[in-house]
Amino acid sequence: MFPLRSFNRILAAVLAAVFLAACATTIGSGIPDRITAERGEFIPEGIEYDSINGRFLTGSLADGTIYEISNAGQVIPAITDPELIASVGIEVDEARNRLLVANSQSFAAPGSGSAMLGIYDLTSGEQLAMVNLAASITNPPDGAAYFANDVTVSPAGTAFVTDTRMGVIYKVDQYFRSSVLVDFGQDSGLFLNGIEYHAAGYLIVVSSQGGELIKIPLNAPDRWSMIELDYPAAGGDGLVWASDSGLVSTSNSRSAVMKYSSNDHWNTAQLIGMASFTGQATTAAAVGDEIFVVQPHFADAEPPEILRTRF
Repeated sequence: MFPLRSFNRILAAVLAAVFLAACATTIGSGIPDRITAERGEFIPEGIEYDSINGRFLTGSLADGTIYEISNAGQVIPAITDPELIASVGIEVDEARNRLLVANSQSFAAPGSGSAMLGIYDLTSGEQLAMVNLAASITNPPDGAAYFANDVTVSPAGTAFVTDTRMGVIYKVDQYFRSSVLVDFGQDSGLFLNGIEYHAAGYLIVVSSQGGELIKIPLNAPDRWSMIELDYPAAGGDGLVWASDSGLVSTSNSRSAVMKYSSNDHWNTAQLIGMASFTGQATTAAAVGDEIFVVQPHFADAEPPEILRTRF
């Protein structure tokens, strides 16, 4: 007869293995491959995953509201603020339970546009600050035009925001004081878009016009450099770090996301993966080991979608 004690040991080992396997399942495994919003025309250009509350958040170019998109496609207002004009890139700052929002006017709107940074309590949606980034530029040139596009945050809580029209990157400190970190020039030909912070103390920015990745050391921002790529990040819109430390660039012109890796502190980078899909996407969110993109449907009234990518 098989000893009961041995059986119990084997059963315990099996149960432990099952438990560990369940724990190893990625956070994104319970999310459908495709989420279709229940309605359209809110145009979500930016997306983030709020792992504290287990939800996707998107901006809205149409009305500025920050929306929660459920796995069933429900579109739930998460942050409503009359000062939000067009919410573009968004960034969850989990360490401080905040949401940072690049707040602009529509890129196609007439006039000089705007560049602001909205800062909100992630749980309650309360506004903590609305920073006028454009005011950081003293003596702006004739014809100055502004568009706050994307935002990232350092572990110290300092935010960095790209301004596509002015060709600058703003810095906003913990006291909500804004300054210009680096000025590429309004006529630089760069189309500054997605931005990410690297733990080694520099920023990486994508220019969607020519597909460049730009490295900006925070201790000497004027000594920025172009990252040498073996494959251009053409149409690069949003940037996000993957769980394997790869940098994912969403192309708004190629219907693809491209993953880059570097072994020399991002002086050079190599394409290590590409995922394609149908339709136009703008930005991506990392959920555990998974990458999800948002398709805003700029040109029609079809409901936006969130898609799981597969490299």
